[in-house]
Amino acid sequence: MGVVLLVRHGQASFGADDYDVLSETGWEQGRRLGAWLGERKLVPTRVFSGGMRRHRETAEAVGTAAGWDQQPEIDLGWDEFDHLGVVAAYPDHPEGELDRREFQRVFELATERWTAGTYDADYPESWPGFVARVRRALDRACEAAGPGGTVVVVSSGGPIAVACAALVAPGADDPATCARLWSRFNTVVVNSSVTRVVVGSTGARLLTFNEHPHLEGETLTYR
Repeated sequence: MGVVLLVRHGQASFGADDYDVLSETGWEQGRRLGAWLGERKLVPTRVFSGGMRRHRETAEAVGTAAGWDQQPEIDLGWDEFDHLGVVAAYPDHPEGELDRREFQRVFELATERWTAGTYDADYPESWPGFVARVRRALDRACEAAGPGGTVVVVSSGGPIAVACAALVAPGADDPATCARLWSRFNTVVVNSSVTRVVVGSTGARLLTFNEHPHLEGETLTYR
């Protein structure tokens, strides 16, 4: 039986000139996860990473702390959706810089509009397009795990939530059903958490979601 570990990136740099870099907390989260996996003698057969900088930096932090020799292979299918673009397309988007609380409020309203599928022309990547992209990436990771392999994928909360929605409910083929499940998963994915997928003769199944025993106190973050 193969195993795929879906790892969410460490905390990014909210409010900085470049969001797509790990904060100091994000680097520490990656190192803690790597040390935790290393203590458990987990050695992947392959490592995949989305193409975003926060993905690559998290993979570096985890791999170095775990003592892995494998170099991450970039799979752009695991990239996060353009959350800033989705927020900017929201008609009632407030002007100016938003604090975390206000950004979260607007983000939830904006993604609800995006996942409704009514205004696809407003977005460079539609909700159905995003879901299809991530599902193809999940299929590739599961195929790479094969019988008996262990694959680590470093991605973001959005793609991981899509993967979980696809694995837990056959009805997730319906865009509205998938959107409801996605929202439930996406709002609670912890930075540097691990979600395990087992791959057997009957296909892929979700084994665990959002493991984060390596985190405590200020290192436990959601955004």
